[in-house]
Amino acid sequence: MGNLIPWVKSHKLVVLLGIIIVYFLLKDATPRYSTRSSTPSLYDSATKGLSLPVPESAPTTDVTSRIVIKNTYLSMQVNKVVDVQKNIIKKAEELGGYMVSSNLTNPQDVPSATVIVRVPAKKLDAALIFFRSLSVKVISENLEGQDVTDQYVDLEAQLATYVKTKEKFEAMLDRAVTVQETLEVEREIINVQAQIDSIKGQQDYLKKSAEMAKVTVYLSTDEFALPYAPTEAWRPGVIFKEAVRSVVATARWFAGLIIWLAVYAIIWLPILLIILFIRRRKQTSPI
Repeated sequence: MGNLIPWVKSHKLVVLLGIIIVYFLLKDATPRYSTRSSTPSLYDSATKGLSLPVPESAPTTDVTSRIVIKNTYLSMQVNKVVDVQKNIIKKAEELGGYMVSSNLTNPQDVPSATVIVRVPAKKLDAALIFFRSLSVKVISENLEGQDVTDQYVDLEAQLATYVKTKEKFEAMLDRAVTVQETLEVEREIINVQAQIDSIKGQQDYLKKSAEMAKVTVYLSTDEFALPYAPTEAWRPGVIFKEAVRSVVATARWFAGLIIWLAVYAIIWLPILLIILFIRRRKQTSPI
């Protein structure tokens, strides 16, 4: 330590250059790690706004059967993410459903996946029982229902109005005399028909959404990587895994730093050699 301070004083330019080089290397080589919150963005993006209380209008009472769209969210810890992912999609197809989307992330470290499938609403219970059986542990399960009966009834009323309007225009078309009158009435009929088709499309969407329940399944081998963190936060086994991952990440960071230093050697090494050469010349030159 006693020899270091005099050396630093006599080699100020070298030390300054080294600090600048290390700063820029660390700035570029530092890995961008994101801090995981208790509810990762994976879940936030899939369920955005669902947890907020939404005021409901008074339900229509003169409807014999309600139209309810069901959405289910499962968060499961599993042994083999890829196998469970495939089995979920296969089971959904066997029940008469289909896959909406499926993605796999970080397969080499801690694999995680999100699978979204639709299954017939009448077979939702059977699907959930099978999906749960694939897990080591079900971290969370959330079933939500959206009653769209009133919306469907409103669309039905709008459809009836447009149908009557179209009938009136068709009657006017029969009484049209000039070509201009005919073209104007036909244009109005086309516009009304477009509104009718749009409303029918919305009704069809609501019906099919109610008939086919959506199931979103989050999978991971590490329960702390799932949207819902476990209630028992301190677990030695999990802490050991996190420590090992931290050591691996640190080793990768140092390896990356060495690579950056080696690549940038074509810049900093000649400069360093020139500075040392100049300082040595000054020291050896006669006063």
